[in-house]
Amino acid sequence: MISILSVILSAVLTLVGMPQFISYFRKRNEGQMIREEGPSWHQKKSGTPTMGGLVFILASIITSLIVGFAFHELGTNLLMLLFVLLEFGLIGCWDDSIKLLKRQNEGFKAWQKLLGQIVGGLIFFLVIQQTGFSLQLAIPGLGVWHLGPWYALFIIFWLTGFSNAVNLSDGLDGLVAGLSTIAFGTYAIIAAKQQNLTVMIFCLAIVGSMLAFLVFNHKPAKVFMGDMGSLALGGALAAVSILLNQELSLLLVGIVFVLETLSVILQVASFKLTGHRIFKMSPIHHHFEMLGWSEWKVDIVFWIVGLIGSLITLITVL
Repeated sequence: MISILSVILSAVLTLVGMPQFISYFRKRNEGQMIREEGPSWHQKKSGTPTMGGLVFILASIITSLIVGFAFHELGTNLLMLLFVLLEFGLIGCWDDSIKLLKRQNEGFKAWQKLLGQIVGGLIFFLVIQQTGFSLQLAIPGLGVWHLGPWYALFIIFWLTGFSNAVNLSDGLDGLVAGLSTIAFGTYAIIAAKQQNLTVMIFCLAIVGSMLAFLVFNHKPAKVFMGDMGSLALGGALAAVSILLNQELSLLLVGIVFVLETLSVILQVASFKLTGHRIFKMSPIHHHFEMLGWSEWKVDIVFWIVGLIGSLITLITVL
């Protein structure tokens, strides 16, 4: 009952709100500015309404609060997940707003975005520490590491790293929405197994909103989630893995996000050290585009890779 209600309510709210949001942006003639460094054929996407993350973030928050209250599952964990979703979403919102106002693809300076992410991660740590959360990290083959206060650094790194990783991956219509559906669905199953209903409610609310968002975001996209959506999803995904004590599982559940980030790091390092590029273009989804793959083909293959990583995780954990 909780599962069905969380998915359906979030999906309905997103389906109802998104057309109004798109219409508002169309009337104001505001939309995404496509970076010139990307594939040339992406320029036709310029002007597509962005910041669609606002709708599914609100839908997920409203759903989590309603379902959590209805089933007496409003707790610190749920509120902290909503805090991360909102705080990282606001960072992205500010970033997107600057881009729209200046009519360019450059928003926040890197240090400004990083500062906001660090503050969010630090607050998250301080709150869960007060709840008696175990500040330890289970590392396969190395046992359990009791990090104590140093766990704060891990949390900041994890939330910042994955929020940026999801942001980097958001370059094709529907790609991140599909991957997020798979990832949060995986953690919803793990949360249900642990009987952690608050985290399960949150994950399923995201799943519902993502499925509805895909209706508008699949190719050709009628709306983009923007940095507001991608930063919020990445931060929330990292926070979920922490609260389920399954931190390192995110390396498999979010394997596509990890590979996208590594492709950028390797590309930059290779060019600076040797003057040669490893990939035709990074992040790696653009590399496959340059090889002639359609956006749909890249999406489907990457979704399958994400699904395989999630299935391996479920087999291992459950």
